[in-house]
Amino acid sequence: MSVSFPPGFLWGTATAAYQIEGAVREGGRTPSIWDTFSHTLGKVENGDTGDVAVEHFHRRADDVRLMSGLGVNAYRFSVSWPRVQPTGRGPAVQRGLDFYRALVDDLLDHGITPVLTLYHWDLPQELESAGGWPERDTAHRFADYARMVAEALGDRVERWTTLNEPWCSAFLGYASGVHAPGRTDPVAALRAAHHLNLGHGLAAQALRTALPARGQVSVSINPSAVRARTDTEADLDARRRIDALANRVFTDPMLHGAYPADLLSDTEHLTDWSFVHGDDLAVIRHPLDSLGINYYSPSVVSAATDSDVPPERNDGHGGGTGSPWPGAERVAFHQAPGDVTDMGWPIDPTGLYDLLMRYTREAPRLPLVITENGAAYPDKPGDDGTVHDPERIRYLHGHLSAVHRAMADGADVRGYFLWSLLDNFEWAYGYGKRFGAVYVDYDTQARIPKSSAHWYAELARTGVLPDC
Repeated sequence: MSVSFPPGFLWGTATAAYQIEGAVREGGRTPSIWDTFSHTLGKVENGDTGDVAVEHFHRRADDVRLMSGLGVNAYRFSVSWPRVQPTGRGPAVQRGLDFYRALVDDLLDHGITPVLTLYHWDLPQELESAGGWPERDTAHRFADYARMVAEALGDRVERWTTLNEPWCSAFLGYASGVHAPGRTDPVAALRAAHHLNLGHGLAAQALRTALPARGQVSVSINPSAVRARTDTEADLDARRRIDALANRVFTDPMLHGAYPADLLSDTEHLTDWSFVHGDDLAVIRHPLDSLGINYYSPSVVSAATDSDVPPERNDGHGGGTGSPWPGAERVAFHQAPGDVTDMGWPIDPTGLYDLLMRYTREAPRLPLVITENGAAYPDKPGDDGTVHDPERIRYLHGHLSAVHRAMADGADVRGYFLWSLLDNFEWAYGYGKRFGAVYVDYDTQARIPKSSAHWYAELARTGVLPDC
């Protein structure tokens, strides 16, 4: 029996500015935290940086034509904050905005819906030097930036996302140190989580003011499908702790206007949360038009034993000198059984199904969009110049089958965005991991659609899930 998705379903691909644009010193752009981090010895594999990336800044028109040839009807991209507002303060740089104006015009000319993300981790370095996301002022600077981008592009862009994966920004950036800015301060990470939440709420308010009535506001989170290794009381409590840190620290204030009581208790030895001010939670709970879900693999946890020093941490987020789990120091993470991707991440579509059903229950009137899902594999061209990636096709087929099953069980899912359009700079992994549906030869910048791109193109054109 064929698996069909409804008419009007968004079939898209996704990218992030620092990972693809390059041109980091052009048009008035100044360094972001990722420029600084990637140029710091030992932070990124092979010393790679996003200085050139895949030259999307100069190959924009060709890349849009490539998308059009793949038949996708939506494209999720991010705006580079330091390209538009180099210091994080003051007026916009029109040359920076002009790039995004041209990109949006190209997309619309090809019948592709632009889906704009305001923040995909590239905080202007000047704001980090002033304290970064642990400081309250950064949330207000983000709202100002959101307003200026909306005023420039709101006449043509209807779908807006405030933040991408604030968990990574807060806990990988400020607690474990494996992402920019590379700090290892658990209290700073918790402060950053709150100010990212506040920045989301303030930006959402700014967007509502600046956008036409048809504008839609969302946020993209990367919730974890957390599973206890056993059903013992200790392992179930480990799952609860990680669920609070991975998921509810963002969704509870965004959807319900409160931080989880157990999270506050778990972290009271670190902070009294006095950085949460009067009406912050009301601001954070700004109504959303949809919730973006990014999913790659589940987590398996247990209570650490006395002999686990330090506890096993197969959490998929790299080593780092610090832990991204403040308040969960005695939780161990275990490798789930089964096949893995080139990232070492377990392949388990049931985690995506579980998350879709969870948020369907938690916010039953809130539409959901899969804003990232995909897999890295060591792709390379064959002797005939083509790139075959059957593993990625199987990965996508399994996860899209899970999406369809969730929809049949009542989840209001409106779209799916494949991560990623292009092979690109994969953050701390440099250019060593390839997530793209399109292969990029980093020496020549040639683009070669992989077999998964052609498979996905058929799905986007027909709405029917092809065989894998």
